[in-house]
Amino acid sequence: MQSYDYSQRKGVEEISWERFAQLTKTLAEKLAEAGIEVIVGIARAGLFPATAVACALRCELYPVRVTRRENDRVTFEHPVWKIDVSPEISGKVIAVVDEIADTGETLALVAKRARELGATRVVTASLISHTWAKPMPEIVALVTDAFVIFPWDKYIYRDGQWQLHPELTEALNLQRKTLKINFANG
Repeated sequence: MQSYDYSQRKGVEEISWERFAQLTKTLAEKLAEAGIEVIVGIARAGLFPATAVACALRCELYPVRVTRRENDRVTFEHPVWKIDVSPEISGKVIAVVDEIADTGETLALVAKRARELGATRVVTASLISHTWAKPMPEIVALVTDAFVIFPWDKYIYRDGQWQLHPELTEALNLQRKTLKINFANG
């Protein structure tokens, strides 16, 4: 499975801010059981659950930036480093947190770097994961193969007005085409 291959998603899962809060609580409870001391949040969108979990667990948060995007457009096949893991994680039990594990590659990359910097134990966690993520995060609040719409990704502000995110529009159009093909073959 290739990252951002929206045609392979099974349906649409829209996450409201209220659902996000519920999923974040679930993630925080699971991370508390794992004895997490520090959260490493993957910017950009992974900082939403990472910040909420760090606040709930009253622990430090260190952001990193590993992405396939530039200016909110997918430009890299594989994630690239923009901001490294803080050396402050050395000797700590940490959780690497992202909003979604699609391929699993970003979480694995950050976890590997945290181990190199001397983290005592590294747990990977995501708010949501697809079943095809390899490796699958160790802790997940929700597993779904749907196209996930997060509340912070639904609209963008462009040319003086709010509009549906163009990537969302494209993904939903692919979903419709897939549904038509499936119905035609059924």
